[in-house]
Amino acid sequence: MTVVRWDPFRGVSALQERINRLFDESFSQTKTHDDDVTLCAWEPAVDVYETGGAIVFKAELPGIRKEDVSVEIKDNVLTLKGERFVDPEIDEEKYYRKERCFGTFHRSFTLRSVVKPDQIKAKFTDGILEVEVPKPEEEKLKHISVNIE
Repeated sequence: MTVVRWDPFRGVSALQERINRLFDESFSQTKTHDDDVTLCAWEPAVDVYETGGAIVFKAELPGIRKEDVSVEIKDNVLTLKGERFVDPEIDEEKYYRKERCFGTFHRSFTLRSVVKPDQIKAKFTDGILEVEVPKPEEEKLKHISVNIE
């Protein structure tokens, strides 16, 4: 008999797959490929990487003005919010095909250490939002001498 560590969530992914399959089978008869395109909620692609002194978040926000984007930090959670608007000059019935998604977006990232919000820098250039979160200074290693008697 093999001893396996108990995992209380082992069956959750299988349950989620069954539920997804049930919904797919129930609603797939009335759904076409074009329906996938018309119903879309979007969130921008974000790259997160580390430099020598900061964590950098780069979000692709094509077609969005910087006035329609906000960067917030609260309780060590960095939140990017904004909205992409439909072109008001084009009537909805004039579209042959509409593949781009519009509306609000909301992306949140939990930071692993406490940061100072006033040190965060953000810039918006050519549809790319770049947020730089400085890393906190690491605690210095403290050596304690121990006398052995």
